[in-house]
Amino acid sequence: MRDRLFIIIAGSAVGLLAVVLVAQGNPVNMGFCIACFVRDVAGGLGLHRAGVVQYLRPEIMGLIIGAFITAFYVREFKSTGGSSPVLRFALGMLMMAGALIFLGCPLRMVLRLAGGDWNALVALPGYVLGVWFGTLFLRKGFTLGRSSEQSPVNGYTGPFIAVVLLVLLVAAPAYIFFSEEGPGSMAAPLALALGAGLLVGVLAQRTRLCTMGAIRDVILFKDFHLFSGFIAILIVAFAGNLLTGYFNPGFIGQPVAHVSSLWNFLGMTVVGLAAVLAGGCPMRQLILTGEGQGDALVTVLGMGAGAAFMHNFGLAGSPAGVSPAGQWIVFISLALLAVIGFGNIKKRAAAKKQERAKAS
Repeated sequence: MRDRLFIIIAGSAVGLLAVVLVAQGNPVNMGFCIACFVRDVAGGLGLHRAGVVQYLRPEIMGLIIGAFITAFYVREFKSTGGSSPVLRFALGMLMMAGALIFLGCPLRMVLRLAGGDWNALVALPGYVLGVWFGTLFLRKGFTLGRSSEQSPVNGYTGPFIAVVLLVLLVAAPAYIFFSEEGPGSMAAPLALALGAGLLVGVLAQRTRLCTMGAIRDVILFKDFHLFSGFIAILIVAFAGNLLTGYFNPGFIGQPVAHVSSLWNFLGMTVVGLAAVLAGGCPMRQLILTGEGQGDALVTVLGMGAGAAFMHNFGLAGSPAGVSPAGQWIVFISLALLAVIGFGNIKKRAAAKKQERAKAS
């Protein structure tokens, strides 16, 4: 009961902070969006040149650093890695591809729904479907292999990168890119954004808050523990939007959104399936990075590369919709995820066969 209450408090804090960040300058329905903010960071570093989405979002650095400080304090920090890094990088890219088709990560999907954007209501079943497909692979024995203990330097790399990005944001603005218009130009004050990221990093590390895990656990185990945090985010953000006047129900005219229902649905299907195979939603990957997991850091780097790829080649969705090339990316992503899923079931089956042969 105590753990359930703690995760409800954590989810409520995320929902509340998302509303506060919007009220203080972040884009509407984008108080916290991991995919959008990683995309902005990639743009801020010049990895893509979409001028409207470039900014080193301190919320991202705060999440990693907050998780690192907490994990270190409670002795849960452990430097690990080496579990199929190439495939994890690819999963990060594919997760970002789906998110940028929908125009948001699973967390923003919840926040968009709380703000009255019914396009997110279309995307939610797609996300659930993707997670459900992922659980089928898990039931069949999908695995990317075990992570092994690594040198401490490996685990400190993610938090170190987060600190470097903060230094660049504060001390070297001439060397990074800032949007002068569009979503990238809208930002809450640095101290508030960083503080919010740190707090959510602490809470998410202690509660294992994860949108994918919430749905996966309900499907596999009928366990609603993580799901209660998911619902808390939705309820508190909804109430906050009502109180602050940001609740705007409808499909048309929603901020940084499009009304292409099929691609909203399928984009989030890609995200859900990729998240299961990678072992966590985009926010969870940042928290695991702070805990010292090199595999999660590789996934996050893949997300950044995916954002650069999608924008440099004009594949990301926009308020006007999804281009034909972007639509093809959805199908290609689903096909690649199927290959990764089925391919790693076979590897595990072969390993078990070898073990049985050795035992006999």
